[in-house]
Amino acid sequence: MITITHYLVLAALLFGVSAMGIYMNRKNVLVLLMSIELMLLAVNFNFIAFSRYLGDSAGQIFVFFVLTVAAAESAIGLAIMVQVFRNRKSINVADLDSLKG
Repeated sequence: MITITHYLVLAALLFGVSAMGIYMNRKNVLVLLMSIELMLLAVNFNFIAFSRYLGDSAGQIFVFFVLTVAAAESAIGLAIMVQVFRNRKSINVADLDSLKG
């Protein structure tokens, strides 16, 4: 039988992996974006687990809003990175300092 503890432990592991991805890799912007998406997935997992445990659908509705914001963030972030790559031929975070106007 799977309990809420199993879901919370899985969400904590996902959050930990994404936090380590952000901490360990500060040069590649694509990996940073993927780590942020994984972090949002862990938070959504907690919303769904508590929503099901409490019998309230508010957490599941809130997940749709979080997914909408995450999709917009990914689309805008990737579009910016494509433009940076076209201009700089690199997507390293260190190269973004030279964009100061």
